[in-house]
Amino acid sequence: MSNSLSDPVSVSRGRGRPREFDMDQALDKAVRVFSERGYHATTVCDLTQAMQLASGSVYKAFKDKKSVFLAALDRYKTVRDTQLRAVISAGATGKEQVRLALAFYAEASHGAGGLEGCMVVGSAAELATFDPDVAQWVTAALTRNEVLIGALIRQGQQDGSIPPHIDSAATARLMLCLIQGMRVVGKTGRTRDEMSVLADIAMKVLA
Repeated sequence: MSNSLSDPVSVSRGRGRPREFDMDQALDKAVRVFSERGYHATTVCDLTQAMQLASGSVYKAFKDKKSVFLAALDRYKTVRDTQLRAVISAGATGKEQVRLALAFYAEASHGAGGLEGCMVVGSAAELATFDPDVAQWVTAALTRNEVLIGALIRQGQQDGSIPPHIDSAATARLMLCLIQGMRVVGKTGRTRDEMSVLADIAMKVLA
């Protein structure tokens, strides 16, 4: 029977007792490797070293590298969505929540985190054109982000913090493009101020 991603996975190690490893922790390590190197440049050896597992253990939990990749994508999106929603929940108005969302991505786009990159952006650029499973996943992930931003804009229009004439759908798409572009540019090495100013400029669209 397969294990859920949140449950420890029992792995046999030779003649010794089975050893359990935390799947979420292992996938977090896989996320870092895929984000930094991309799918094609990442080998199973890279993954086993990063996840601190024997290659046999990896194949017991996943049938191939692509399976690890898709599981890592799910883990990445789950963690990032939880973090984002926690951040924007502090906003008192829709406009403030949009600002917090942009600041969240600006913060992720500088320094070591910026250099590591975004697994969603990397997947869209490297695989989505050729792999239908990844294409479907990336499309769904980006759509969810766009829908969330659009909902925050409409919330701001309802509470009076964002003017009613703003096109919520088109503006949400613009914000999405900015966010994804920030993650790409962040891989070239940028400062917090360089990224934060972009969020400040973007907020002027909602004035």
